[in-house]
Amino acid sequence: MLVQLRDPNVIMKLSRLGSFHQSRLSFLRSFLDEFKDWEYKNDLFNLDEEGFGTAIYSFKKKQRVYSLVCFANKISDNERSDRVIATKWDAAFTLHDGIPSKEDIERLKNEVPKQEVGRLSYKELTLSRANKSVRVFNHVVDSLSKGQQPDLDLLTKVGYLYRTTAVYGSGKFGLADRIRLKNREEINGPFRLEMMLVYLVRQFTFDQVNHVAKFKNPKTAVKLDKNICKNLGIGNSTGLGMAPFIVNHPTLLNNWIMSREIALKEIREIKEASNQEIKIFKESLISSIKNITSWNTDSEYQQKKINSLLKNVQKFLNFIEKEFNFEIDYPFNEIYLWLEQNACEECIEYVVSMMLEPFDRIIKPLISKMSSDEDQYFTIPTHRTVEDLRNIIENRYPDILKINFEKQENQKNFWFISKNKEEPRYADRFEENGSELEQPLAIARDIKKLHEVLLISKNSLTIDKFLIENSDLRHVVRRAFIIEKFPYSEIQDNTIGKEVIPIDMLRLKLSFFGALKFDPRSDKWLRICMFQGAPLPTDLKNFDQQWVYNS
Repeated sequence: MLVQLRDPNVIMKLSRLGSFHQSRLSFLRSFLDEFKDWEYKNDLFNLDEEGFGTAIYSFKKKQRVYSLVCFANKISDNERSDRVIATKWDAAFTLHDGIPSKEDIERLKNEVPKQEVGRLSYKELTLSRANKSVRVFNHVVDSLSKGQQPDLDLLTKVGYLYRTTAVYGSGKFGLADRIRLKNREEINGPFRLEMMLVYLVRQFTFDQVNHVAKFKNPKTAVKLDKNICKNLGIGNSTGLGMAPFIVNHPTLLNNWIMSREIALKEIREIKEASNQEIKIFKESLISSIKNITSWNTDSEYQQKKINSLLKNVQKFLNFIEKEFNFEIDYPFNEIYLWLEQNACEECIEYVVSMMLEPFDRIIKPLISKMSSDEDQYFTIPTHRTVEDLRNIIENRYPDILKINFEKQENQKNFWFISKNKEEPRYADRFEENGSELEQPLAIARDIKKLHEVLLISKNSLTIDKFLIENSDLRHVVRRAFIIEKFPYSEIQDNTIGKEVIPIDMLRLKLSFFGALKFDPRSDKWLRICMFQGAPLPTDLKNFDQQWVYNS
């Protein structure tokens, strides 16, 4: 049986993309699998009795070493902020290429805590900072210093000791450019170095809290239980700065979505599922209920989504336990068809993630295809014609062409770059100033404008001639030729319309990162947890691939 890939005009709508969840394809999970046989070490741990100082952790294999350099800093409570405008943090980190020398450490000690204001070198690969969840951190220290383990209810509710507020890479602030690293096989997948940094930061938080507790009361202090450590992750506050990424990297976005869609297609085409595959699928699904019910959020919007997801997943569980027979031909195809008829969008995509769990043989070859050498596709084929371009747009953007941008509601918002922090922001075009500084992120509007110009242009006119008169449309001409080859490269929605929910764009990217527990604080920023339930570095040699559902 041959199953078709799902229609991009359905899958690439923001409501669907904002319903994606982590899966075996997510970067933090594939990172752990790829680095499980590397040698992990804590090379330096020079903190004072209050936990301030320097620590270094490393992963080594053969001659390759990556070192996380950590600086724990003393700051006052009024200096601690998760906002991007903050200038001080409880800790600052960089991932160094190789083993840092004493001179490197001194240089980094002066620059890394400054973050954006500092300057790094080609030896540094990623840069980050994080703040304590002060209430949780202090509670854990107090408990351990008295010889007790901390309150599990509190730890479960929060899920982490620290939360990061940014992770930078690819040439920012003097960091190594991607081109220096792109041929390294061990980091060939997207965001491998960023995942490594966050994972090692997680271990630092455990070591630091144990260290402070021991100094507080050396006679009675105990270490944080390893199982408790395992069930804590690293928090993250994520805002609109992440949203433009998925617009600005169309071929990369395509490769992420395409890998997921190919995996789903191939799983639906499996005629007979083995008992082990069925077991992993069902156990992952049942275990995941704990994850859904442990989300804590004050967002009414997110509470409704969680309740709807939980209700739909329980309905689906009831179906497969009482009505469904896995011994039929193509069982996962039948499951998927049932979901499309009976479940909400978020439940459909949630179960799709579960369907990927048992199938290593399908997933692993796809992971290596999730990167993109984007420069290859940047050149516009100027020998093509207006007729070619118009046909591509009409075939690939049918719903976009139906939008009437004369209506205020369809062009209500605009994207701009904050002057102070050079970060993307979002504003109401009709209530706020600055729309003349709009960033080219309104792809739907610009595609519609391009199509209107093409309709009154000569069919045989070549694109080079067309662009002489319409150079302001060059960016969408390029995108149209990209989508011809990459069907999942474009959000098939209006990113400046009245109904847009920006966190759908954030959730899409975060799902591929491997985030858990989405907690929107508005429609423009949210908190998440990463690596919760993940094996500790000392346990990487042999761990359960379904760890994410067993935390």
